[in-house]
Amino acid sequence: MRVLWLSILILAACVSSSAPPPPAATKDVATARTWLAGGAAVIDVRTTDEFTEGHLERAINIPVDELAQRHADVTAHLGGDKSARLVLYCASGQRAGKAKQQLDAAGYKNVVNGGGLDDLEP
Repeated sequence: MRVLWLSILILAACVSSSAPPPPAATKDVATARTWLAGGAAVIDVRTTDEFTEGHLERAINIPVDELAQRHADVTAHLGGDKSARLVLYCASGQRAGKAKQQLDAAGYKNVVNGGGLDDLEP
């Protein structure tokens, strides 16, 4: 019986470790580009130093590590409308994915992970 349970636990661990990333973490460059062309708000979630080195023209900088404390800044950037379109980006899409998950959980309705700066630059 112990061997059976151990086998089940090992199998479950293997299955869960190979699962795809959650949808919130997945970047959607095409949607981000469309939204940006339509005037969506944009937040660069990289560090301040990275932002200073270069960023999208309309972007504001809220590093992902500060995001939980700066929801008021996000809401203000959206004109007070949590359902307004918002594009997030970082260097590769990883941090933007984490930021999207946080904002989704906080009630923001139209947030897209735009991936990395290189994905979105004209």
